[in-house]
Amino acid sequence: MSAFTQLLRDNRNYRYTWCGQLVSEVGDHFNNIAVLSLAMTHHNPGLVVTGVFLARAVPMLAAGPIAGVLLDRVDRRRVMIASDLIRAVIAIGFLLCVNQTSEWLLYALSAVLMFASPFFTSGRSSILPAIATPEELHTANTMTQTTSWASLTIGAFLGAVGTHFGYGIAFSFNSLSFIISALCISQLRHAGGFRVARKAGAVQTRALRSYADGLRYIRSTPLITGIMMVSVGWASGGGAAQILFSLFGENVYHAGALGIGVIWGFAGVGLLIGGAIGYRLGRTLSFKAYKRTIAIVYVIHGGAYILFSQMPTIALACVFIALSRAAVAVSSVMNFSQLLRHVEDRFRGRVFATLESLTWSTMMISMMAAGAATIRFTPQQIGAVAGVASSLTAVFWLWANMTGRLPEPPPQAVTEIEEKQQEADAVAAEPPLS
Repeated sequence: MSAFTQLLRDNRNYRYTWCGQLVSEVGDHFNNIAVLSLAMTHHNPGLVVTGVFLARAVPMLAAGPIAGVLLDRVDRRRVMIASDLIRAVIAIGFLLCVNQTSEWLLYALSAVLMFASPFFTSGRSSILPAIATPEELHTANTMTQTTSWASLTIGAFLGAVGTHFGYGIAFSFNSLSFIISALCISQLRHAGGFRVARKAGAVQTRALRSYADGLRYIRSTPLITGIMMVSVGWASGGGAAQILFSLFGENVYHAGALGIGVIWGFAGVGLLIGGAIGYRLGRTLSFKAYKRTIAIVYVIHGGAYILFSQMPTIALACVFIALSRAAVAVSSVMNFSQLLRHVEDRFRGRVFATLESLTWSTMMISMMAAGAATIRFTPQQIGAVAGVASSLTAVFWLWANMTGRLPEPPPQAVTEIEEKQQEADAVAAEPPLS
């Protein structure tokens, strides 16, 4: 039995969290396809698509601080459920945009949907060390991330199929997916709940000061700062890929929709392969070897991205985009495992929400910059620049590591209170003696 199968079988809380994640993220990508397809029906589709991306990028910046502070103050499970229920209402609201000549409602609903998302995704990352034992944590992190990558492919395919049969089916399924996710998360059980444990006599600060405290914590922990830097570096080129994959499939290789699907498919395969490699490496590498590996895989990622953009055939392009995405996945799995081990529980919400906001906002900016660049530059030129941008932070990481600026923080994955709660959960899960 694989470690992943055993995790799903033995860990009830993670099983429900995983099911909620799978359904919710498939719904996210289902919505993306349907919304972009709807945007293409407007009079000026290019402008409307850009407007949708802008409407989704800006709220991410605002949502990060709010989600992070809230997740570190109240029961994280309840925040995740509320996020799902709100998104269910918003998703069905997209039906009001069908047959509408005005695009403003499309922008508004896209903005609110994206604003609500980090409250679930950052909450899921924040509770992971509480529902998984230290031995399960790396496996749970790998499975969570590979599920996200698999759901991208599944959701995009189902979204295309669902949209073909009408927007009513597409948006209704999207709404239903969030309701199912909320039901899954409602089944989580944990002794003491999922609220951050506070020391006796601790005074709760104002929200703005609380978020500032989180930023100071991030800055005071070089490893966390470094991981955020390389994540933003990847996003600076990763966002452009959302545009480039379509351009290469349609305009460079003249393979139409099939070519776009093949490139996306190989990118997904690369992510899954890289996730498996990252899982194996994360179980065996020392902290020093981990830091060297991150520098290596980012160089591989950027180089393979550049080669992808210069290949004369779609077959060769697919090989290199798969290699590029595999390198990204190795880094992502190992970096998140380090965060889960070393971020203090009282700061988890703010750390993961800030990381998500920075990454997705950078991706959206990169996407829009790539779209604007298509007016004057070829896809090959844009791809080469995106590849260089994606790997530049590897230079920063390598310098910081060689000069001793990335020391290992003390492990913080499981607090004493969480350990007692996990023991209580284990006892409660044991079958009664006959």
